[in-house]
Amino acid sequence: MHLIIASTNPVKVQSAKHGFTQMFPAESITAEGISLPSGVSDQPMTDEETLQGAHNRASNARAAHPTADYWVGIEGGCEEKHGELWTFAWVVVLGGAITGKARTGAFMLPQEVATLVRSGVELGIADDQVFGRSNSKQTNGAVGLLTADLIDRQRYYEHAVVLALIPFKNANLSWG
Repeated sequence: MHLIIASTNPVKVQSAKHGFTQMFPAESITAEGISLPSGVSDQPMTDEETLQGAHNRASNARAAHPTADYWVGIEGGCEEKHGELWTFAWVVVLGGAITGKARTGAFMLPQEVATLVRSGVELGIADDQVFGRSNSKQTNGAVGLLTADLIDRQRYYEHAVVLALIPFKNANLSWG
């Protein structure tokens, strides 16, 4: 089983590979990350824009490597709700005629980070500034920083990858 993940971020590549491995343990899985555009803002600020970014990434991966078995797009985003800034990610998996989609859980960002993001700073950069880190989006991410690594970014995305694979695991049912 050959996966193309529309990102070279090792967190996204590993979360996709691990999610597939969990859902399809009998399969031999190779995962390749490639850099592809999302077609949305560097920091999506709505649920819809974030989903569109994940879908665009998966579609661009399919166009770039049409012989793969599956194409995965993962896009992190933020959204204002009740005066608070929340963050989450969407995962889109394309395979054959099936599309799987799932969203991570969402969590509230602290004001120190939210203020920077609202001013146009990407979440990963805002995290690095507030927490005195460097390139946290390629390691534990905001979720890891805020949970003391109880949930790191890879595990956070991995659950959504598993959920996005439900239609593939249950292809005998109708989806979409």
